Amino acid sequence: MTTHVFLSPGMFGFAKFASLSYFEHIARAIELRFAQRGRACRVTVCDVHPTASVRRRAQRLAMLVHDTTGDDAGPIHIVGHSTGGLDARLVASPTVHLPGVGPEHLSWLPRLKSVTTMNTPHFGTPLAAFFATKAGQQALYAVTALTVTCLKVGSPPLAAASALMAALSRVSGAIELQVIERTTESILKVLDEATSRELHGFLRLVRDDQGSVIQLTPEAMDVFQAGVADRPGLRYQSVASFAPRGGVRGIIAAISSPWSVVSAAIFTTLYNITAHQDPRYPCQATEGDVPRRVRAMLGELPPETENDGVVPLYSQIWGDLIWIGRGDHLDLVGHFPGNRRAKHSAPHVDWMRSGAGFDETRFDTVMDRVFGGMLVGEES
Repeated sequence: MTTHVFLSPGMFGFAKFASLSYFEHIARAIELRFAQRGRACRVTVCDVHPTASVRRRAQRLAMLVHDTTGDDAGPIHIVGHSTGGLDARLVASPTVHLPGVGPEHLSWLPRLKSVTTMNTPHFGTPLAAFFATKAGQQALYAVTALTVTCLKVGSPPLAAASALMAALSRVSGAIELQVIERTTESILKVLDEATSRELHGFLRLVRDDQGSVIQLTPEAMDVFQAGVADRPGLRYQSVASFAPRGGVRGIIAAISSPWSVVSAAIFTTLYNITAHQDPRYPCQATEGDVPRRVRAMLGELPPETENDGVVPLYSQIWGDLIWIGRGDHLDLVGHFPGNRRAKHSAPHVDWMRSGAGFDETRFDTVMDRVFGGMLVGEES
């Protein structure tokens, strides 16, 4: 009997570009842990539209699970990073209605044992409100190109990244489309022709449909929370991280690489935008014992402004909080500094220089807890 694990990416996420797999480190970690238990496991990455509406993305995820698992009786688990966690929650909800997805396409739901959300904006993120503006849409396009390029080659042209940093710093003013386009083209020049062509196609998707960007605002997520119910008996677990504000200042003071300084400055800009919350629409649960659970795990209660550079810390908490600690939005997927790698696996590559200090030890701890929670879901 085979266990099926589905990985759903979020904003800036993808399935695979050339030899680069967004979820490679998580996929290998999960496969290894099942293998150590003597169990067969098939990990599948959902190739969804990066910024389409959550409903469209969830439709794709539901059909992928249906088409992949067939009549196999093995347990199913879904792990969603960022927006991917919302896709998973919507698919699992007993109130879900997805166009073109009938009951026969959801016959696998009784076999779904756990939903794991990582850095997911359950209560929205102020960064989405910025990306929903005309200037923000253009910035999103360039930041996406920067993210993919950095994960592929390590770092983009310094001048192009500096131009993007300057554009992001003018969040209250207009960001000219021509500036963004020139910046993006400069970044893409470091890629080989095939990868560049593939990335151009990915970026066209980002430009043509940004439905989820609007939906991730705190105001829109207020409606999501009101209409999406948890499935009884299903295990929901979450992983949350934050990069303390002082961490970036510390890393800038300690590094001499020009690219690292620019990267840290871009992260700081994203962090500051994410930290500005509307008290009428708090990015956190207003009921429950979240503060107590956070304090019990951390020994402290971080301020509400803390975030991972994309999502507020308390917005990431849903269900059983299995890990919370320092890390930025891409760290927990395996994109953190370091060259240590297992045989035949890719090195860890980082572009968000957040100063969070996330490393292999923390990553292994997170994966242990995610895996352990899956087993709990199966037992219950």
